[in-house]
Amino acid sequence: MSTANIAVLVSGGGTNLQALIDAQAKGDLRSGRITLVIANKSDAYALQRAERAGISTAVVLKKECGSQQAFEQAIVDLLEKNNIDLIVLAGFMSILSEDFTRRYPKRILNVHPSLIPSFCGKGFYGLRVHEAALEYGVKVTGATVHFVNEVPDGGEIILQKAVAIRENDTPETLQKRVMRLAEWKILPAATELVCSNIIERK
Repeated sequence: MSTANIAVLVSGGGTNLQALIDAQAKGDLRSGRITLVIANKSDAYALQRAERAGISTAVVLKKECGSQQAFEQAIVDLLEKNNIDLIVLAGFMSILSEDFTRRYPKRILNVHPSLIPSFCGKGFYGLRVHEAALEYGVKVTGATVHFVNEVPDGGEIILQKAVAIRENDTPETLQKRVMRLAEWKILPAATELVCSNIIERK
């Protein structure tokens, strides 16, 4: 059976990458294979996770490329060289331009730590999202996997999972629970869904 080639773009610890690697090992992610991990930071721990799993890695640094355009072109070159079918952003802390996202319609996934359209868009990432949810006093938050387009967090929603907020939550405890109960479950599930669609169309 043919599989879709997946590239995961990372910046940090790579916990969402690990969730994908684990799903692949368990057979939950079977329509796609992670064949490349690209980091925009040379010390991203996610690179070690990828190497341990026997996945090829690459580092592309914006400051070495000199411009956003050159940075994105270096990523595109890697994606093309590796025949990548699907791009998964897993804690990738760099906004991609419209030129880049338009090149891959419905081929880029992102996981966002809230129930879009709440607490999303420009400036909402990482702990800031959970701080905003707690400040606002919402009772339920969660995570969303969506396609990436030119609008930050604006692409079509694929999967969402809700997580209840507890009275004594801090942004840190909430972040951990949203990862464990939502992000690490729906990111592999959405990746499998999109990969199986890609294979059907091939």
